[in-house]
Amino acid sequence: MTELHKLTVRELVAGVREKRWRESAVIRAVAAQIAARDREIQAWEHLDVARAMDCAERADAGAAQGSLQGVPVAVKDIIDVAGMPTRYGSPIYASAGPAAESAECVQALERAGAIVLGKSVTTEFAYYTPGKTRNPWNPRHTPGGSSMGSAASVACGMAAGALGTQTNGSVIRPAAFCGVVGYKPTFGTASNHGTLDPWPALDHTGVFARRVGDAALLASVIATQVKIRSDVLLPSHLPKLTVVRSPVWHLAEAPQKQTLAAAAARFVHAGAHVHEVELPPEFEDAHRVHRVILAYEGARHFRDLQKRHRNLMSDRMNALLDEGAGIPETQYAEALAAATALRRSYATFIAGYDAVLTPPAPGEAPPTLEETGNPAFCTIWTLLGAPAVTIPAGIGPAGLPLGLQIVGACDKDDELLAVAAWCEAHIPFHGLL
Repeated sequence: MTELHKLTVRELVAGVREKRWRESAVIRAVAAQIAARDREIQAWEHLDVARAMDCAERADAGAAQGSLQGVPVAVKDIIDVAGMPTRYGSPIYASAGPAAESAECVQALERAGAIVLGKSVTTEFAYYTPGKTRNPWNPRHTPGGSSMGSAASVACGMAAGALGTQTNGSVIRPAAFCGVVGYKPTFGTASNHGTLDPWPALDHTGVFARRVGDAALLASVIATQVKIRSDVLLPSHLPKLTVVRSPVWHLAEAPQKQTLAAAAARFVHAGAHVHEVELPPEFEDAHRVHRVILAYEGARHFRDLQKRHRNLMSDRMNALLDEGAGIPETQYAEALAAATALRRSYATFIAGYDAVLTPPAPGEAPPTLEETGNPAFCTIWTLLGAPAVTIPAGIGPAGLPLGLQIVGACDKDDELLAVAAWCEAHIPFHGLL
């Protein structure tokens, strides 16, 4: 008997179209998996299986055949879903009422036939303070953040796909920690209307799935500014790749370095051209630039809320906002100009390659529930607005997943996804929980 909760997005859609199973059967399967796993994993902030089943039964009675027909999805709890509360991972909104309207990205998913199961746990305002979610591979370890519930729900079959957001490392890092595919499209690809957007120069909407092709399909549905193919075509030539250590290479742990090296060796064996190249010297300042933008924009966005509810915000959040309040507008403008210059420099750098290979995180998910892990290996690529994918690439010494981050040129998402799918095909990983 097919275990429906283990199927990929494309497998589920094909089965619904071919009438091998009904959408209501898919929802029953994931509901059973949620009942079995979520007491331990705690990926959901708000769950509405009855609503999901009603959507599935109505679809079963109709003839709709959307590109995501019958696919159960989780939505990060900073993204509005009509009829569900948005609590932002904060006690300030613990009693929030239902949203009146869904975010544009959620509306797009539902028009394509996807079924929203509920809202997945986020860190406080998508910053650092963790929510309740645990890593499905080992509940004593963090699942990463800030899109923690989204990554965890996909990793253990409680959803086939999920929406997340990234301001620093909030899609790529939890995907790597939980052994799934995370995809952050080029900045601005998906609308942030209806999504918490405190950092407008940095915030990206992204997706989680179990395969690169599934991530591409999900992203193609929510994309508005940059068109993304729903089907991934493998590269027409053997890819030319560059291994980039970046200025934070010293933070990488030995198993993560070994995983990156092993992946590169596999690609060379398969015929790819792989070189190791340093980023230009100006990238040494990228992390500082990102921090200035993050703190300044956050302080302005949350200023009034902090005045009213400072005591309900975490020390980490207050510290960031206080830091940002002290940054003058001239320094912020200089940081934005520096980011623009870095994007130009990166465009020149990446022009000679199909993609960058680099770590998604220092190593396996840390053994803590008080932290979400270091996002430093994602910072530069987020600042650049470049599309990035992480794929599972191995298992570390603690028995948790290690990922491989693949970064492309801005607005060249189809090309990046093609390379990522090629890489995925050459790294066997059978880690679905």
